[in-house]
Amino acid sequence: MIKTLTDLEISLWDTYVENSAEATFFHQSGWKEVVERAFGHTTYYLYAEEQGKITGILPLVHVNSSLFGNALVSNAFCVYGGIVADNQDTFQALDDEACALAKRLKVEHIEFRNREHKTPDRPYKKDLYVTFRKELFADVDENLKAIPRKQRAVVRKGIKAGLVSVIDEDVERLFQAYSESVRNLGTPVLPKKYFKILKQVFAEQCEVLSVEHNGQLVASVMNFYFRDEVLPYYGGGTTLARSVYGNDFMYWEVMRRAVEKGIKVFDYGRSKIGTGSYRFKKHWGFVETPLFYEFELVTAKEMPDINPLNPKYRLFIAAWKKLPLAVSQVVGPWLAKDLA
Repeated sequence: MIKTLTDLEISLWDTYVENSAEATFFHQSGWKEVVERAFGHTTYYLYAEEQGKITGILPLVHVNSSLFGNALVSNAFCVYGGIVADNQDTFQALDDEACALAKRLKVEHIEFRNREHKTPDRPYKKDLYVTFRKELFADVDENLKAIPRKQRAVVRKGIKAGLVSVIDEDVERLFQAYSESVRNLGTPVLPKKYFKILKQVFAEQCEVLSVEHNGQLVASVMNFYFRDEVLPYYGGGTTLARSVYGNDFMYWEVMRRAVEKGIKVFDYGRSKIGTGSYRFKKHWGFVETPLFYEFELVTAKEMPDINPLNPKYRLFIAAWKKLPLAVSQVVGPWLAKDLA
């Protein structure tokens, strides 16, 4: 039987996620609260139940935008998602329910953000997104030695520059560094309240690390912890970062602190092939793994193409980069809430 998650089943849902090898940080029920509170989107967290036990889950977010289309996304604002199920019958039941829901809502498509190719007959965007994950050594120095020589030298330059990392209890400095970075990339900034809610909802699973130089903010990143993994997710550097190698030092500090906590996997996250972030991660010696974002076309005739590499967005991106930071922080969230 397929049901929709209510507050009564949250504990059961998260226990299932914790115990499922396929589930990720982004399958946790906390995302339901985050997305609803921060952006006002309607969520449909579907689960399969047999004899009072959850046997499969599918988190879905309905993003209905006049600018960017009408879709169900699993999972919105997340790099991973899709169906997690104990068996093929349960998988198919959840898939069928999602398709029926999509038809009722008259969405253009469903997007399943899978780490593996789950439904071969569905279209997906080949050679677009990859992820970078790496097992960590138990010894800090071994991880430093494992970084390719040129990148290791850059990390050491940050250390010699006198950079230090600290853990922030709030998101103020994170938002300052992040919003400056994404404005410089020509991307609308997400609202500050979103980061505050992430910190509230995920608590000890969500940590903000900031880098300072003589007390001045250089860079900051929000990291997610799940089981034995760390995922640096939202981050950025100030103007000062480039001259003191702040971003390189920041990610090394995330790795170093994670090793000291006993974390075994460093997940560098998603990047588009050929972008600056893609090349940056390759320099760290991480091996890329393709992501399979599969689409169920409902009223649409073809897959959407909402990404910065699309030529039709070039003028918008160029103009956005020139906006005053304060203006981008006000206008950006209105657009970013639908860029899920």
